Parts: sequence; structure tokens; C-alpha cells
Amino acid sequence: MPTRRRSPLRPPSKPAAKPARQKPVTTQPAPSAAASQAEETGQPRRTGHEPETRAKRWQAEPEAPIKLHKALADAGIGSRRDMEAWIAEGRVTVNDQTAKVGDRVTSRDVIKVSGRRVYLRPAAEKRVRVLLYHKQEGEIVSRDDPKGRATVFEQLPKIRGAKWVSVGRLDFNTEGLMIFTTSGELANRMMHPRFEVEREYAVRVLGELTPDMQQQLLQGIELEDGEARLESLVEAGGEGVNRWWKTVILEGRYREVRRLFDAVGVKVSRLIRTRYGPVALPPQLKRGQKQELDEAEVRALLKWAGIATPQRQIRPKLPAAKVLRGGIGTRNTRR
Repeated sequence: MPTRRRSPLRPPSKPAAKPARQKPVTTQPAPSAAASQAEETGQPRRTGHEPETRAKRWQAEPEAPIKLHKALADAGIGSRRDMEAWIAEGRVTVNDQTAKVGDRVTSRDVIKVSGRRVYLRPAAEKRVRVLLYHKQEGEIVSRDDPKGRATVFEQLPKIRGAKWVSVGRLDFNTEGLMIFTTSGELANRMMHPRFEVEREYAVRVLGELTPDMQQQLLQGIELEDGEARLESLVEAGGEGVNRWWKTVILEGRYREVRRLFDAVGVKVSRLIRTRYGPVALPPQLKRGQKQELDEAEVRALLKWAGIATPQRQIRPKLPAAKVLRGGIGTRNTRR
């Protein structure tokens, strides 16, 4: 009868029990006077090897204080830069005292922003959630719009005790991958220019992009807010005057891709973000749809970002993506 193949994902079976060793017979010494007295009084005899008490075994490690602006960003109130500005403006109090930039807090402190209480959780109890959204043209990345236009935040599920923080932005006429998370630290790690996280775009242009133009885009062009350049530029097909290109940038400046192509005299007619760092736009995720990463994908993203994984990660309620070679968020569409 053939033996069953052991799966590499299944833990190995327990080894066979070894025969018990015969302990040598030794004579026990006579009990001491203290032991005899304990037996007479009915008190338990202490051996010096008693197990630790329940309170001592389960005593939590002391919570390390963190900077106030980082704690507020992690709670989903806003970006670290915005939180620093609010603290400097006097809008934040800690234990009924006006906070200062650089103050450190823990979850035991009473923190208020504009008079409203903000509750912090210890790092070990926080649950990091990551949501992918396929932004459509005609939506803005803002919570409120005076003009009444549709916002991406209207499409996100409601959550308690946290807020969705957008990882970067896309302008009104750009579509593609948007990432939202409840971790301000993760959002900062992916957005900050010093980390140089790749943003990949599919660009459709009107007209021909000559080799000289391509060289200019790759070497760098001086814009009104400083020099900018493309990290890579690969032709991706097209018909007639509409040509598709795949490009990568390391910054997230306002309309940076469009302004670069405008600088060489080529008009961008369509712009789609297809990847942000290790997270790719799932091919089955249609415009206006959202998809939450599962626990394994969140842990992989936190590991990539160099962030410690919270101990209490809970499975998401929304349908989750699968981790494949194409990056976090991609999966097969076979039925």
C-alpha cells in the first residue's frame, strides 16, 4: 500500500514516544523540622520551585511612550505633518494641558483634539487593515469637497475606533490603484520621499514620443517645484496617434507625470496607476470596486515596510486578495 506524501505546509507528526528511563532508587532524607511543623499545622510545604502566580505570568510589558504626532497619525486622525501643525497651533491637549511638538504619550493619557477625545490603543492590540480601491476618473481624494464632487472616501466601509488614511493621492482625472490603511506609520513609510517607493503608471499619450524626448524624461526636467524625472519608460503598444507607455516614478508630487510629459510637448490623454511599491492593482478589480488584503498579505506588507506586526491581527470581513508573484493584491481570475 503506497504511503501518503507529507505536505510541506503541514506540521510533521509527533515522534514516537521513547521508553521511560528507570530512575535510580535513592533513600529520601529525613524531613526537616520546618517540614514536620508544616505537616502538623496543615500548611503546604514549600519546595522553592512553585510555579509563578497567574498575575505574574500574564503581566504585560510596560508600554513605551511614543511621540504625540505619531500616535495621532496611527489613530487615523491625519498625516504626521498635519498632526505636527495642529499641535503647534494648540489644538491638541494631553491630560488637560496644551501639548507641545515632541511630547510623548501612552494609551493611558487623556488626549483631545479640538476638544474631542481620542482613544489610543497599545501597539500590541492594534489591528492594521489595508484596503485597495480602483479609483475612477471624476473622483477626488478628499473627505470633503466644497463643490460637492464625489470623493473616494464615500466608497470605503465604515470602521470603528480608527480612520482610513490614504497612501498618496491621485488627481481628479487619474484612475487606478488607491491604497487605504488604518496605520499612519505604514502610510508614512510608503509616502515619504526619503523611502523612494516606486509608483508605476500606464500612460496614454497623443502623438509620438521621440528618442530625444525619452532621454529628457529619464535624465530629468526642471519643473516649477524642482527637478523631476522618470525612473523607467517602456513602450506598451497602441494604435494610431494613441500610444501607451509604462513608467515608474519615486515621488508623489502633484500631477508629476502629466507635467513631465507636458514639458517635452506631449499630451497625456489617460493615466492609470497600476502599482504602488509591492502592491499591484488586481486585474479583476474593476473601476469603483474595493478589496481588502487578508492577514497574510498585511503581514507581508508590514514586513516589507520594516514595521512590527501587531499580535492581534484579525481576519478582514471583506473578500481578500491572494499573494502571487505579481505582487501583493494580485490573484488568478480563473473560475
